[in-house]
Amino acid sequence: TTDDPYERKTVMSLVDKACPERIYPVGRLDRGTTGVLLFTNDGDIAKKLTHPKHGIRKIYHVVLNKQLTKADFERISMGIELDDGFIKADKISWIEEGNNKKEVGLELHSGRNRIVRRVFESLGYKVIRLDRVVFAGITKKDTPRGKWRLLGDAEVNMLKRLPK
Repeated sequence: TTDDPYERKTVMSLVDKACPERIYPVGRLDRGTTGVLLFTNDGDIAKKLTHPKHGIRKIYHVVLNKQLTKADFERISMGIELDDGFIKADKISWIEEGNNKKEVGLELHSGRNRIVRRVFESLGYKVIRLDRVVFAGITKKDTPRGKWRLLGDAEVNMLKRLPK
């Protein structure tokens, strides 16, 4: 979030001295969500990354309050109807093989507000932890929480080559 009525720290305070240009976040993460958030001063790249027609890939690590049943796993895989329309995961997988079915990887291209949380809440789950691990091919690359890094030349070029 970039603004907080309670004057708590925001993502903008983390990058306030990152560069001399004015930068702004591309898309959004809820206060309770961690992970990759890109900042740019390039409006064309921001538009490419946020417009739904481009189907930008986002991968999340989701920790749930209880085991995800195979039936609900399949429902998410096949798609479910939410209040604001149909949503289908591009991919869903359990993070670990075996008995721990509380952690899943979820790949989506939708940018709808709180979409990951709403998918699981609609099926009776509570999201305990939500971490966006990939956004448009960009990963955290061991960047600690609350810290930032500059993109490498290859990453910037990849973003610039996205279709218009």
